[in-house]
Formats: sequence, C-alpha cells, structure tokens
Amino acid sequence: MAIAAQVLIGLILLAHVYFVLLETVLFKTRGRRVFGLTAEKAEIMAPAMSNQGCYNGFLVAALAVGLLHPQPEVARAFVVYGLACVMVAGVWGALTVKKTILFIQTVPAAIALALYFLSH
Repeated sequence: MAIAAQVLIGLILLAHVYFVLLETVLFKTRGRRVFGLTAEKAEIMAPAMSNQGCYNGFLVAALAVGLLHPQPEVARAFVVYGLACVMVAGVWGALTVKKTILFIQTVPAAIALALYFLSH
C-alpha cells in the first residue's frame, strides 16, 4: 500500500506540474484552449492565472518534499499538508469554477491521503 500511495502522490505532483505550466508559460496558447477562452479573454486573465499557477507550484514543492525528504516525520508533514491543500483547492474549484475539478483534484488527493495513512 505504501508504494500505491507514493505512486498516486507522484501522479498528483506531475498533474500539478502540468497545471503550473498550463497556467503560466502555456496559458495564452495551450491553456487558453484547455480553458475554452478566446485570445482576448486569455490576455485579460493571464496575470491572475499566472498567480494561480504559482500557487500550484507551491503544492508541487510540498508534495516533492514529502516524497523525497529523508526524515519520515518531515516527509509525513509535507505529504499531509500538500494533499490537504490539493483537496481544499479542488473543493473550492468545484464550487466556484467547474464541478469536474472535484474529481480531477479532490478525489485523487483524498485517495492518496487515505492510502498514505493506511500504509504509515
């Protein structure tokens, strides 16, 4: 179960790396298409999305530290913090942007956290 938790956490980390790129450097091209925006709307939203991408970068950092830190107590704190933040952001996104965000972010993070707790 520990390996399953680590793999799922790694996949969530990689998804958030993609979100960072999509919301920052790729926002006016690929990001605009993914979010279904016109070029004009993307231009207006770019600064706010870049800020959102920055926050996703913090989630990536927390999960990376959680997966890689050699001290189990520190790693655990970062994994729990990172996954909890992903879950909260997913719930907020589902309430304010699009319901499917709940299934893209919150559900995988909740499963990963459950697997993590069961294996530690």
